Amino acid sequence: MTPELYRSCQQAVHVRFADGRTLRAGRACLYILQALGYRRLATLLSLPPCLWCVEVGYRLVARHRPARWLFTRE
Repeated sequence: MTPELYRSCQQAVHVRFADGRTLRAGRACLYILQALGYRRLATLLSLPPCLWCVEVGYRLVARHRPARWLFTRE
């Protein structure tokens, strides 16, 4: 893991593909939702008006999540 990726992972969840592509934040959550079997819901939430709400909602939740202690170095 590069230092840049480490810092980025502190801010948002990431999905990294074998070919080097990366999804982060709301788009990564939608990919995970689809992979878990919620394909229709993920497809609906991927449409532009909904996708913007997913990204904004993700930022709000991520900014106030209590799990920030997971990424501290001690």
